[in-house]
Amino acid sequence: MKRVAAAASPDAYVKALRGWRRALVEQLREAARSVKGLDEVVKWGHLVYLADGPVLLIRAEEARVLFGFWQGQRLTPIEPRLKAGGKYEMATLELRDGVPMSAATARRLVRAAVALNTAHGNPTLAARPTGARRAPRSAR
Repeated sequence: MKRVAAAASPDAYVKALRGWRRALVEQLREAARSVKGLDEVVKWGHLVYLADGPVLLIRAEEARVLFGFWQGQRLTPIEPRLKAGGKYEMATLELRDGVPMSAATARRLVRAAVALNTAHGNPTLAARPTGARRAPRSAR
């Protein structure tokens, strides 16, 4: 799926959107910005929110908007539509034109996602293997 062109700032990212995608991204962004302690950046071509590592993303594409969480698999009791995928217990909610997303649920997801990072730390560091490295093939 085609993504929106990279933006220089979060405001520029939103201003480049039109129609239902812009309205939805504004709603999700408001939910994310309502939670203290999150830093908002444009990273990997979309909005990313950080608090002791990445917490969530908002990515507008041509036909959908993704609302993803690095530890999102732990958030399915709040939003069962989250689909697991990728590393770091990632889960993403795929939203399309006319698909409902309540502001209250979005805020609950964001608060819970920040709490997970507070409790468990940076999900990208927690997923890295610890201990001894594997020996090179020539040494096995």
